[in-house]
Amino acid sequence: MNIRVPAKNKKGIFLLLDDMNCQVGVETAKLTTAMKNTTETTTKSYDTIKLGIDAHSKWYYVARQLDGATPQPVQKMELDGLLHFVAKQQKLAGEVHACYEAGAFGYYLHRKLESMGVNNLVVQPQDWDERGKGVKTDRIDALALCQRLDRYVRGNRKAFSVVRVPSEEEERERAISRQRGQLVRERQRLQAMGRSLLAMHGIHVTGKWWTGKTWAMIGSDAPAWVVERLKIYIKLIEPVEAEERKLTEQVQEAARDRKVPKGVGALSFEVLRREVGDWSRFNNRREVSSYTGLCPREHSSGGKRRGGSVNKSGNPRVRAMLVEMVWRMIR
Repeated sequence: MNIRVPAKNKKGIFLLLDDMNCQVGVETAKLTTAMKNTTETTTKSYDTIKLGIDAHSKWYYVARQLDGATPQPVQKMELDGLLHFVAKQQKLAGEVHACYEAGAFGYYLHRKLESMGVNNLVVQPQDWDERGKGVKTDRIDALALCQRLDRYVRGNRKAFSVVRVPSEEEERERAISRQRGQLVRERQRLQAMGRSLLAMHGIHVTGKWWTGKTWAMIGSDAPAWVVERLKIYIKLIEPVEAEERKLTEQVQEAARDRKVPKGVGALSFEVLRREVGDWSRFNNRREVSSYTGLCPREHSSGGKRRGGSVNKSGNPRVRAMLVEMVWRMIR
């Protein structure tokens, strides 16, 4: 029977000796290195980890799936906790995939995850209640996102619709034209409130009722207390209108150095360009139609086929701008 006995040589190196005092071991330093290399190669416990994130203003609901296993129970955490959790997942797997729905919180989380090395997707919001149970919770949404992400990563590109994330420069430009649109709607709202007050007293006006001859007529025909109420609206309308005019000029100025198609104004062209971002992302006309929401509705079953109006499922700002452009061309 061979017995191996540990012993030290003169240099303090451990040796394994058999019953014949023959060396059969290795140096301690080499043994430690071998063990370290083995540990490093086995650190990644999984090939992929998928994270479905349901994002809210304060809380994030996260469902995790390890490789192809059943998704784990949903966890609730704040932003700092989420980023720390994601960093831990990167140590466990070779690839980490994540997704969340596009919404009011923009692309801050996407850029944060991308900078950490996570393959993140921003997806189009939808009703995740596939079976029509009538139950919707944040945890169910996070779980559904995780399951759809697993299908997408495995190659099913129709698992959900991926939203194109604009660059920071594109987002800055788009914010200017969108803010202009918000000011236009705010001015129109205040304008309509004034018209409504006048209509209650038999005075019907159109356009900018607070200027020129229209305002002079109101001053002579409307009761004094109505005029006082209207002056409050005017104090709100005038600064909004001034800021709207500045942004309109800024957007139009940006279109001067670009080749604007015939029949399209500088403002319409620039707003459309900023909303679309990159026209080269469309491969065919069907994709353009889908993005604008101008595809016709259809309900077909068996031998019956019924069409409908446009589905309005795309970008509403682009769709509204295109409709305005067509009306101007017709007129």
